[in-house]
Amino acid sequence: MPDRGGPVHVATTKRVHKGKAYYTHLLRRTYREGGKVKHQTLGNISHLPPQVIDIIRGALKGQTYLPASEAFEVVRSLPHGHVAAVLGTWRKLEMDRLISTSPSRVRDMVTAMVISRIIDPTSKLATCRGLKEQTRLSTLGEALCVEGIDEDDLYEAMDWLSGEQPRIEGELAKRHLADGCLVLYDVTSTYYTGNHCSLAKFGHSRDRKKGFPQILIGLLCTKEGCPVAVEVFDGNRGDPKTLGSQIAKIQGRFGIKRVVMVGDRGMITQARIDKELSRVEGWDWITVLRAVEVGSIVREGEMQLSLFDERDLVEITSSRYPRERLIACRNPLLAKERARKREALLEATGKDLEKIALATRREKRQLKGEAAIGLRVGKVIDRYKVGKHFKVEIGEEGLHYERDEAKIAGEAALDGIYIVRTSAPQEAMSAEEAVGAYKSLSMVEQAFRSLKSVDLKVRPIYHRLADRVRAHVFICMLAYYVEWHMRQALSPLIFGEEDKANRKRESIVCAAERSDKAKAKAQTKRTQEGYPVHSFHTLLRDLATIAKNSIQPKGSVSDDADKKPTFDLLTTPTPLQRRAFELLGVPLKV
Repeated sequence: MPDRGGPVHVATTKRVHKGKAYYTHLLRRTYREGGKVKHQTLGNISHLPPQVIDIIRGALKGQTYLPASEAFEVVRSLPHGHVAAVLGTWRKLEMDRLISTSPSRVRDMVTAMVISRIIDPTSKLATCRGLKEQTRLSTLGEALCVEGIDEDDLYEAMDWLSGEQPRIEGELAKRHLADGCLVLYDVTSTYYTGNHCSLAKFGHSRDRKKGFPQILIGLLCTKEGCPVAVEVFDGNRGDPKTLGSQIAKIQGRFGIKRVVMVGDRGMITQARIDKELSRVEGWDWITVLRAVEVGSIVREGEMQLSLFDERDLVEITSSRYPRERLIACRNPLLAKERARKREALLEATGKDLEKIALATRREKRQLKGEAAIGLRVGKVIDRYKVGKHFKVEIGEEGLHYERDEAKIAGEAALDGIYIVRTSAPQEAMSAEEAVGAYKSLSMVEQAFRSLKSVDLKVRPIYHRLADRVRAHVFICMLAYYVEWHMRQALSPLIFGEEDKANRKRESIVCAAERSDKAKAKAQTKRTQEGYPVHSFHTLLRDLATIAKNSIQPKGSVSDDADKKPTFDLLTTPTPLQRRAFELLGVPLKV
């Protein structure tokens, strides 16, 4: 009997047919018979995956295999993808060099605070905990080598940044502004938590936070909405009084002599034009008239409403505004919305006034007294702001009210009409361009929404020192600067307009219709490439699922975890995540 108890191995043969190679993998046993070495085929394993064949071949050679779960353990996983995306964009924009030309610890801490504002806006104490080695919440602290810092280090970095803000803004101005450029300027307020900051004052609250002091923030942007500079003012300063510092900043610090500034009607007032803007050589401006001023022009016959029968834009002149261009516009959609809103407010006011009138006629607990009735009426008028459209008579024992139809009709005739006012000459800017420039002011409002609530959450503010409040707001502006560039690059993957050049618009007065690409994204919730459409921050959260995993072998000779060999392994990105990094043009590893 032949001895067929020899070793088993995997034999691979290759056959080429018509230029194509075919491989056969056979499980064979080797034995001797009559002094000759022979092979016994035990089975054909060619149908198995290549990696399984390799495992069988290695096992037959004596190699030992264990399941990965028994051989290795993941000792820590940290979100990484969103850090790589934001930090990569920061470096691509050369923001490190903008903050400081030489590497330093303080520069890294400023970078960490700005990027933290985008990926996870929290207090400075929470930011510090998220960066430390033992309590870190992402790979940001490790990537910037700031894992050993504490909150005092961050405060020192903020103090340094406050002094560097003028220089940094000057560098941003060199990048984005030039002589003859158009700039957007607007202000907003945000409430202050506490009462120890010299900047925090009580004033007109846009946040509708009664009982809280506030600060005022002025933001200067390019015509595309990219932020260039920010300034913090006392909370009780009027909007127009912030304009002078912007003129000095642009002409003095930035060295730009010719500018067209766009501001709203509450910013560029007649007083500011007479005292400041008209005295600056090379300085033009664009704003709109107040509703009462528009009404005066119509009543005096300097603008006929019949002009809008065939056109929605017409340039007019007025003796009230010599050496200025007035561009009258009528937006029918805006007219319809204003009529709807006015009617809703009138109806709500009428219902509340009727409740007061009934209270003066009821038998029990009758509302009496002119002062008491007037107090109730005043609250209603203040709530809905349409008291001018009612005729109200208050007596000791009664209330009579009715709508002032003449005033309502007079205001309704001007619905949807606004007049753009500019000092820019015709040869420098057409009427359509002036209207478009004013409408672009909405991009500053979008920046404020992002800064205050949607993304970066500048509030609540806890810092007491005025310079640290300024530094905090400046950090948020730098974060929005990075986010603005990221949004432009990621526009194919997020909701919003990515094809502005192909939007349909009947005229500059009417709102632009969304492009076909934007409509398709909104309807299908899918991109043209088939990826799910995200908002900016849900996309960041998706990228955060790319984790940096620290892996150690089990059963190491040393029981000390710090002495065990460790290696890092990144999560394999999904197709959507790979596409996001391609659009940003940044690497996954930092």
